[in-house]
Amino acid sequence: MMRIPFELAETLAVVVDGGTLDAAAQRLHITPSAVSQRIKTLEELLGRVVLVRSKPVRPTEAGSAVIRLARQAALLEHDTLAELGADPDGGARTAVPLAVNADSLATWFLPPLTRLSQRHPVVFELHRDDQDFTAGLLESGTVMGAVTSRATAVAGCRVSTLGAMRYEAVATPSFAEEWLSGDLAGRLREAPVVDFDRRDDLQNEWLTAQGVDPALPPRHYVPASNDFATAVRLGLGWALLPRFQSHEALSNGELVLLGGAPVDVPLYWQQWNLRSPLLDAIADEIVGEGRRVLSPRA
Repeated sequence: MMRIPFELAETLAVVVDGGTLDAAAQRLHITPSAVSQRIKTLEELLGRVVLVRSKPVRPTEAGSAVIRLARQAALLEHDTLAELGADPDGGARTAVPLAVNADSLATWFLPPLTRLSQRHPVVFELHRDDQDFTAGLLESGTVMGAVTSRATAVAGCRVSTLGAMRYEAVATPSFAEEWLSGDLAGRLREAPVVDFDRRDDLQNEWLTAQGVDPALPPRHYVPASNDFATAVRLGLGWALLPRFQSHEALSNGELVLLGGAPVDVPLYWQQWNLRSPLLDAIADEIVGEGRRVLSPRA
């Protein structure tokens, strides 16, 4: 029966995390040629290429499966040593990679991580991506858990409902008066829109509901959640903001609602389907916080 030596799997994960063989060599305290030999040995053992030697390096599909194995084995080793009363990390903190969408990261996601870091010797490596794409980071083995819009469990993972992030169309009063007074649908064709990036479909979805072709309005792109909200509050354009970011500005009159139905984005927590006390504790905090602060699903 073929067995994958943990040392080889771990080396591949370190190489991908570091981006280069040299960076991996420094972390593993071996030479770059030794790192290269381990990767070659792994590929010969599997009969498959596991690493694309680009800059930075990236795993192949087979390599992603091996990396997922390495991370899961490291997590189980940590839990086992902790259960036996040993210090699993020699005084160091366990690194836990997680994926989250920008708006969750900017609003509700950090408090549960803070509570976890106070009770467990962990550090978090956060990967930010659109909620429609974070599940891919689970599939590749890059992260252990992810906030995602994907309701169907990724292979080897389990899924829990968090709730819905509710977005409403807002603008400053002066922007609304200048650009959106009168025939709203007609004016929306010309009023500048703020998008997060070119994958941001929220404004397009709301425009379509108003009977406006999303291809018509001019666009600003502001790819950072807090800066995105600031751009709207400064009057750069209109956009959909979650109530977490708009409620204070709406209350003091800095922003006004443009009307139309809000857009609800359902969110889920997916994580590896392992019996891990640490991973279970992370899930309990994140799922509990999400269900407390997000809108319940209809």
